[in-house]
Amino acid sequence: MRAAILHAVGNDKLDIRDDVTLAPVGPAEVRVRIRATGVCHSDLSAMSGVLPQPVPLIPGHEGAGEVVEVGEHVTSVKPGDHVVISWRPACQECDLCVGGQPYLCAKYMIESFRKGAFRFGGDGAMAFGMAGCGTWAEEIIVPWQGAIRIDDDVPWEAAALIGCGITTGVGAAINTAKVRPGSTVAVIGCGGVGLSVIQGARLSGARTILAIDPLESKHALAKKVGATHAVTPEEVPGALTELTGGAGFDYGFEVVGKSATIQSAWQVTRAGGDVVVVGAGALDDMVSISAFSLLFEGKNLLSSLYGEADVRHDFPYFAKLHKSGQLDLESLISARIRLGDLNDAVAALRAGEVLRQIVLMD
Repeated sequence: MRAAILHAVGNDKLDIRDDVTLAPVGPAEVRVRIRATGVCHSDLSAMSGVLPQPVPLIPGHEGAGEVVEVGEHVTSVKPGDHVVISWRPACQECDLCVGGQPYLCAKYMIESFRKGAFRFGGDGAMAFGMAGCGTWAEEIIVPWQGAIRIDDDVPWEAAALIGCGITTGVGAAINTAKVRPGSTVAVIGCGGVGLSVIQGARLSGARTILAIDPLESKHALAKKVGATHAVTPEEVPGALTELTGGAGFDYGFEVVGKSATIQSAWQVTRAGGDVVVVGAGALDDMVSISAFSLLFEGKNLLSSLYGEADVRHDFPYFAKLHKSGQLDLESLISARIRLGDLNDAVAALRAGEVLRQIVLMD
């Protein structure tokens, strides 16, 4: 089958080849034919080393497809089912899973660093899948907990987006922050995930949603999906005064993954408000907030990993919101491309030219 392989961290080019195979399906695993997969900023972070991953690596973690084969112990899905891939499958047995935080379960994430399901080349060299997935391949193998069934009438592109960007962003607003009706929200970063946060805030009934992004070209789309106002970082002080009387927003979402923007989110959030970190940052990018401010401003600094989702519920729920017209996924898609276009797609994403490019498999 065809797949895109990163041979070394930091390489700019992927090796797109057609001699890739899969290991046998284990008793608790599922083989999925990928029908659509997104090109996400986290994929760039894996390629650059910001998000550590083993190599050789097949990137891609935001995908959807059709079940081809299941292991003998799998009862949750069957061949022919349509599924969304979860890049952080929960074991459903540990204290975190049973305690209601399945998004923090690291069992399969840890396993993905030592177990690669892909083989390539004449000597059958092993390749790993990003986060144990590797959706930039025509087929993948995942634990049964990583293949979540959805209705067959959900378009593949929409299903793929639900696998990461939508769940991360909408979930941050609904699950982590629990945005209250009538509240005020600021969102820093208007890429695919930031626009999803905006949609989550809109669905929650926020009365004011300020989108903040240095690229004015993104402002119109931010307003289309739910922002009431949009500004560049330089315009934030004026917006803060106009929209909150200088007090700050009830919720400040950081969707970039940089210490500077985390501090900006802290600054635009009111005393006693919630600062929610959604962007995936680097290990050595340290955030500095004074101990005085942490105590006396009463703000809550929250992280939102994978939208704090229980994907068994949230994937089908977000699909239903899309089908009912309440969740706009089509506007997030910049282009539909093919697997062979991935090097160009990565370059376009790195240049900040696009939101979500969706690879449709032949």
